Amino acid sequence: MTQASRHLPFRRALFDLLSSMRFAISLLTILAIASIIGTVLKQNEPYVNYRVEFGEFWFSIFQPLGLFDVYHASWFLVILTFLVVSTSLCIWRHWPGVVRDFKGYREKASLNSLRLISHHTEQAKRLETSAIESYLQREGYRYKIRHEGDTTLLAAKKGSWQKLGYLFAHLAIVVICIGGLMDGNLPLKLLETFGLKAPEVRDIPQSQIPAISRLESNNLSFRGNVTLSEGSSASVVFLNAGNGYFVQELPFALKLKKFHIEHYSTGMPKLFASDIDVLDLQSGKVIQSGTVKVNHPLIVDGVAIYQASFGDGGSGLEFMQWDLASGKTSPLNTRSQTNQALTLAGRQYQLEVGDLRPFNIEDLGKPAEGSTSAVAVDKLQERLASAQAVTSSKNLRNLGPMVQFKLRDDTGQAVEYQNYMAPFFENGASYFMTGIRREVSAPFSFVRIPLDSDNQIASFIRLRQTLLDPSLHAEIARRTAAKAQAGGGVSAQSQAQFAEVTQTVLSQFAQGGLPAIDRFLAEKVPDDKRQAVAQTYLKVLQGAVIDAMDVATGRAGLPQLPMNEANYRFLMDSLVATSQLFDYGSPIVLQLNGFNEVKASGFQLTRSPGKNVVYLGSLLLILGVFCMFYIRDNRLWVHLSEQGTLLAMSSNRKTPDLDREFARHQQQLLGQKPTEQESDA
Repeated sequence: MTQASRHLPFRRALFDLLSSMRFAISLLTILAIASIIGTVLKQNEPYVNYRVEFGEFWFSIFQPLGLFDVYHASWFLVILTFLVVSTSLCIWRHWPGVVRDFKGYREKASLNSLRLISHHTEQAKRLETSAIESYLQREGYRYKIRHEGDTTLLAAKKGSWQKLGYLFAHLAIVVICIGGLMDGNLPLKLLETFGLKAPEVRDIPQSQIPAISRLESNNLSFRGNVTLSEGSSASVVFLNAGNGYFVQELPFALKLKKFHIEHYSTGMPKLFASDIDVLDLQSGKVIQSGTVKVNHPLIVDGVAIYQASFGDGGSGLEFMQWDLASGKTSPLNTRSQTNQALTLAGRQYQLEVGDLRPFNIEDLGKPAEGSTSAVAVDKLQERLASAQAVTSSKNLRNLGPMVQFKLRDDTGQAVEYQNYMAPFFENGASYFMTGIRREVSAPFSFVRIPLDSDNQIASFIRLRQTLLDPSLHAEIARRTAAKAQAGGGVSAQSQAQFAEVTQTVLSQFAQGGLPAIDRFLAEKVPDDKRQAVAQTYLKVLQGAVIDAMDVATGRAGLPQLPMNEANYRFLMDSLVATSQLFDYGSPIVLQLNGFNEVKASGFQLTRSPGKNVVYLGSLLLILGVFCMFYIRDNRLWVHLSEQGTLLAMSSNRKTPDLDREFARHQQQLLGQKPTEQESDA
């Protein structure tokens, strides 16, 4: 007994703490803050995405706190559990009083206690009990009569459901939290805690994933993703789990029959849907078929199948491979989403092909910050590129089919490319668009390679080879100087000197493009004369490229290019593209010539039994709020004795409505006019 008495105060204190309103409000506040974080911060992404977005410093802070999967974090589920316990104890603590108040009429109220109610009045005349009963029935009051000697007390009430609003609201919190615990997959968290389940972190085939990383089809709750190409099927989905993933077995197999997509005139997706079959795992027979659209899932055995995304399913690709060193071409056939070894310029490379995207909406009105064409360090390139740049500030275009790939060298360094199949047209000129980036978080910078009249890059490749061939610089310089002398630009005595300057400009350009010329001027020319010399060098280069084109076509046995506005623009664009290709990072340019598209559809499959529980809790919460705020609990007493009649009234909320209603009862029952204060009310 002594031990029990020693522990009783602690148990009582713990009970009072857990069942107190302050404790529950504190838990609700923490949950509200966590829910805000879970709403603002995209949840349940692979950790590599968060490292790229936030950096290693903030990732190391957010990850231990579980902010990347708030609703499944252990601390979040623990708080939900404590809130369930706290609210349940609060209901248990107050339930008897609420029920007693709901059922009771307070018919034992004494005359003195009624006189202490603020809304009461008396008169010397005793009313008839039957008349009062009739009035209370007309007003919708339930009542109870108590006789004691020569006195009679009629205790009436209306709106007692207001008392149940408290219980409904608290019960709603319990039900919603239980639903959250169910969809929070608490059993899986417990299995992970005890080491019975662990996510797989290796990139291995699904069939080789061990049992410790596989979840049975009877798992209480899950939300996973799977991507299927047309004609393929799957009986598992993958659940993100921080640095790894779980393989969730399905109670059926999902097969994609056909993927449909419609586009707006701009090329943006308008509608996409998937025709699917749900197959029995044992027999392989179709047990259900349907079309899944966005926000229109198909529900099978409690599992909702949502249309989540779409993409490439491994399309056949036909490339033309342009060797930038030799200018030679060769075909290259591969498939999207595959890797292929290449030997280029005596080095080993790995070609990692990504997805084929048939439609691509890009804003090409202003080059991306950090792009080669936008932030060229050299002033010469800025001057030349500015004349050819897109002038509009916003220029949305559907650039047609595009393939994204990486070229990884033998040291493991990779450069990512984004090449378009269709020509890009701007002000009468056409270009082959190729994007480049060296960091995943960086935007692509685009190189626009000008196309000839046949919409081919062969003419550009020939011109580039000529410009970068030192053995041809003397011939180009001689022709340029001769034209300048014939046109009166230089004298006969200065022709040799002009040819020498032209050869110097071509030599510097061949070593690094326009930035190399700018660096050469920075070293050799004083600051006060550099701008004038740069303008001269730019004009020399613009004239020399015409003769370089003549040399290139002559070596190829082709007729000379007539010099008109379109061809002159082609030559100027070629200078910019040649300069930019020094930073291209690849010895080849891959031009997409054709493809055989295979579509793929991304599905999200969810089992969330707690969803209906949360709906029930939301309904209870609505009922509770309605009862507490829109129902008034009115109490009315009529005390009859030989001394007369006393009328008293109370309510859970003292509002002007109470004043007006009491005045009406006073007038209807007692025939008394309300006082001046009551009339004003």
